Amino acid sequence: MIRKQLSADGFHSEPNFRWRGGEISRLEGFTDAVFAFAVTLLVVSLEVPKTYDELMESLHGFAAFGLCFAALTRVWLQHYRYFRRYGLQDTWSIFLNCVLLFFVLFYVYPLKFLIVGIFQGNLSAGREDQVRSLLTVFGLGFAAVHIVFLMLYLHALRLQQTLALTAIERLRTLQGVINNAVITLVGLLSVGASWILPLGTLQYAGYLYLVLPICFMLVRRHFDRHERRLLQAA
Repeated sequence: MIRKQLSADGFHSEPNFRWRGGEISRLEGFTDAVFAFAVTLLVVSLEVPKTYDELMESLHGFAAFGLCFAALTRVWLQHYRYFRRYGLQDTWSIFLNCVLLFFVLFYVYPLKFLIVGIFQGNLSAGREDQVRSLLTVFGLGFAAVHIVFLMLYLHALRLQQTLALTAIERLRTLQGVINNAVITLVGLLSVGASWILPLGTLQYAGYLYLVLPICFMLVRRHFDRHERRLLQAA
């Protein structure tokens, strides 16, 4: 299991944050199985090439698959870090985890369809209502996944006394709240833009996602300054 391998390799802690997750729980094992199934859905429609031409055609989809896989891996890593950090197994955490898995499975096909369409350049060939609907479904799925993470981090923040979070740990938990709030907002803004922009400029609704790395950098700078102050005060 990947989680056990990461722990065996030493990827089980972070500076100034005590990871409270112990042995891999049944909840985490179940989550890994669902993510594995989601990755399978990305490739289940691909048949083994029987000719050289079919092989070359399948390789054209390699980059699109790589981006889809990277997107799912990013969600999985955030899940891994959250449950290693806080080790929560209460009813609300289990419920939110199941909701997250539901949205991940919902998110897979719009993710694959959109990215493959971008690489093949056939999105603009669809009817206007189809393109808008696709961007809407993708944006809502994208936002829904991170709304759940937002609620998970808010839950950890509410339990800060029970978890005995330090000042730095509370700060990083708040950073998790802000990051997921920003991601959710960008996803919803993209959905809104997909219905406001004219057909010829719908690509800009997708370009909104490109502001996320800039937002993450600004949020990280802000919280790093506060963390340095806390370390200096200590």
